[in-house]
Amino acid sequence: MKNVIFTGKNLSLCLLAALVIAAVFLVPRFAKAQTGTETEQAFRNAGLRLLDKRQDPVDFTLPLLNGGNAVLSSYRGKVVILNFWATWCPPCRAEMPSMETLYQRLKSQGLEILAVDLREDKATVQQFIRNSRFTFPVLLDEDGKTGSKYGISAIPTSFIVDREGKIVSKIVGSIAWDNPKVITAFEALLKGR
Repeated sequence: MKNVIFTGKNLSLCLLAALVIAAVFLVPRFAKAQTGTETEQAFRNAGLRLLDKRQDPVDFTLPLLNGGNAVLSSYRGKVVILNFWATWCPPCRAEMPSMETLYQRLKSQGLEILAVDLREDKATVQQFIRNSRFTFPVLLDEDGKTGSKYGISAIPTSFIVDREGKIVSKIVGSIAWDNPKVITAFEALLKGR
């Protein structure tokens, strides 16, 4: 084996080659990891966390406040905000007008909100919704079994389900759903970018 002596010239060539290799192979991976998809960026900008791995939701059938039943799996193809709440919960009540604003703005693009009231009777929920004039679907989980299957320990708790029917985010606590950055995040999710 021949001894290699690095001189100024061949050392410079080796360093240049190493930089080129790093630029070609490492920089694009680093840039992608830093930026992500448009949806990832938009959720980050809105302060919303996307799950590391999308999850299958627990399917359910619950009665709708206005009659009939809602089956979660039947909403596949839409982006769904699955919001667990109650009329006695001040943070729930505080966020609902902004949910209505988001719903009105994006429902024609495929957004659905399923507001699941936990452990209250129909008359109580009906009066609150009628007085508030919310138009998104309200579901009744009077015995709390669906909330238990989702591990709800605090309300409001919301799950965001993508068009493929996978949970992509979980939000515990109230947020301003009509914040421009939140709207942008949902627009990106609806477009699948």
